[in-house]
Amino acid sequence: MRKDVADFWIFLWEIGVALCAVFFLLNTFAPPQDLFWKPLDLSRPVGRATAAQVSDFEVRADDSPEAAEGVTRACIDALRAAGVEVERRPDKDDGGFCAARGVVRLTGGDVTPLSPGGLEMRCPLLVRYVIWDRQTLRPEARRHFGAEPARVENLGSYSCRRIYGSTNATDRPSEHARANALDISGVVLSDGRRVSVAGDWAGQGGTGEEGAGFLRAVRDGACRVFSTVLTPDYNAAHADHLHLDAAPFRLCVRDRSPAARIESG
Repeated sequence: MRKDVADFWIFLWEIGVALCAVFFLLNTFAPPQDLFWKPLDLSRPVGRATAAQVSDFEVRADDSPEAAEGVTRACIDALRAAGVEVERRPDKDDGGFCAARGVVRLTGGDVTPLSPGGLEMRCPLLVRYVIWDRQTLRPEARRHFGAEPARVENLGSYSCRRIYGSTNATDRPSEHARANALDISGVVLSDGRRVSVAGDWAGQGGTGEEGAGFLRAVRDGACRVFSTVLTPDYNAAHADHLHLDAAPFRLCVRDRSPAARIESG
């Protein structure tokens, strides 16, 4: 009996040593973006743990004001450490479901500017935008057009409404009502060319098939960073923009498949 107990404890000790060795190897040699316990670095490629690292900046519904402010300050610090200029803005509460905590505004720095500017959004959404800009938008602009993106045209972030602006009380609140969504309508390049979702998605606009390929490439990259990505292939309400949000569920619309019908708007 004593021998069995001793053998059992030796087995547990060996397992513990093995786990420590595995942790050491991962912590030393694995890419930080693949390790959820590593801090987020906005300059690194998107990895297996990037989504979890970004989620560390999410303000939870039951967070105290002090906890929410601490999380938001950590998010702002991560942006500033990456060379992004950002300022804290007052939280929003327009009654009912229209409320947003941890609100910030992009003011400049090492990031492609949004046009029009002055958008206020939740800090983790801005983090996702910066990652998408650095890891997808800029490289794809160079690859397709040999130019840098000069600005990203948008249709806004915060909007106190239900999906698609519905007045039906049974329809779900939009992620825009939480400042947790961003609608992208086009990209203006450093050489003056403009790629618009409305005009170029079908490959018949001023940038032709190259513009359509570029838009699909930036959509694919967005699907790795944002929770929900809706495109003109989703429905008529998204014919002129890409809807990017950080909803608690995931949906990436890459075609007109009827399976992709989770309402987000």
